Amino acid sequence: MATVLQYVLNVALILLAIAISILLVKELIDIISNSLFNEGNTSRLEFLNNILVFFLYFEFIAMIVKYFQEDYHFPIRYFLYIGITALIRLIVVYHESALYTLYYCGAILLLVICYFIMNRANERSKKEDF
Repeated sequence: MATVLQYVLNVALILLAIAISILLVKELIDIISNSLFNEGNTSRLEFLNNILVFFLYFEFIAMIVKYFQEDYHFPIRYFLYIGITALIRLIVVYHESALYTLYYCGAILLLVICYFIMNRANERSKKEDF
């Protein structure tokens, strides 16, 4: 039963990776066309939003690739990267409320602290192995 579920999960992740790859290429085309052919009609905020969405797609694809490379295991650091990028996008795009911006910055700080703690634990376990 577990093998069947693993197979279904793998197929679903491959389909998701294909869909995200299509969206990634679409965002790349939008970024190139807006920067080269738009002659200033696109705001800087929208351009930056497109770049951040591109990186979100890229990070999701990288996470799926790592899942298959690391024997069907999602590394937690990729979820942290995606969370940080998504929060940065929120700050850039929706920055009308200073209080919400402060909340988003606090959430980013919390994610960075989690990443730091996770890396320190990995370094210590590697030192103990030697």
